[in-house]
Amino acid sequence: MQPNWRLGIVGALALCAPSMVGKGAVAATENGCDRQCLEKIGDQYRAAYLAHNPGIAPISRRVRFVENFVEMPFPDATWDTVTKEIGQPLTLSDPETGQVGIYTRIMQNDTPGFLAIRLRVEGGMITEIEHLISTRRNLSGPPTPIGDVEKFERSPHLDQTVPKSRCRPRAEMVRLADGYFETLENNNGEIRGTRFSPDATRTENGMQFPEIEKGFKSGRYFFNERVRDRDHFLVDEYRCMVMARGFIDHKGVMDQYQLTDGTTTRSIFREPHSWGLLESFKLENGMITGVEAVFIGTAYNMRSPYTINPDVIRNREAKYPPKR
Repeated sequence: MQPNWRLGIVGALALCAPSMVGKGAVAATENGCDRQCLEKIGDQYRAAYLAHNPGIAPISRRVRFVENFVEMPFPDATWDTVTKEIGQPLTLSDPETGQVGIYTRIMQNDTPGFLAIRLRVEGGMITEIEHLISTRRNLSGPPTPIGDVEKFERSPHLDQTVPKSRCRPRAEMVRLADGYFETLENNNGEIRGTRFSPDATRTENGMQFPEIEKGFKSGRYFFNERVRDRDHFLVDEYRCMVMARGFIDHKGVMDQYQLTDGTTTRSIFREPHSWGLLESFKLENGMITGVEAVFIGTAYNMRSPYTINPDVIRNREAKYPPKR
């Protein structure tokens, strides 16, 4: 690599000039970077990543870089191996917190993957980079489906603007998104703290799962021990979306359990296991209308270096009574 960091600094200053504020832009934050500015920086980051050249993006010399929950010197990991981006990305932004979220598809030579990115922008410079790259190898755990990066088609409504009349305040959007995780953690058939539109579809690593609410009401995810370290770090008020990080833990001690219709089924988790995820929720009229997530298998009870207030990990004895 031959990075030119000075070019990146100049670019950042130009991007965040007052002339960037146009019709429909979210009001600029204290550091002067509005929605258009943040999303332009997101585009610059993707270009630098694909070119293996940090100098063409406004990346701070002191940037923190984390990929798949491991912090390392920048640049490293897929910054060295990415060879191609496929299709159009979904870019989210939150001028209030200076966060950018990106969902895209990449190739590493002949290895396809679904990539979620979080960037923190301060003073026009990228100070935090977080990647979650899901490939067949990174999923591990029990066999988990992963979509075809060439055939994947994102629902266009995720990227659409939502009128303010159909978009709830920030705090309520976060509450509704967290209700999804609360329902996932306590999946006995009850919907907790959120609502779903009838056609709400979830996409995980390029695989689509329709009828989200029906799946939750069946109780099929009862094997989840906890959904912890939830951090709803980005609220895109332009698209009415919330982006979050979290971990889903499975103790691996559950064998058979019953769905809400009385059907007996068997847990697919046969050993201690965790999923790590970056997941986003589209919210309209107080309902979740779409979900996109990238997740990987991690070490059991894995943490993220970016988790500020980690949850205390406790066993749920009532769910897993002692074996006799």
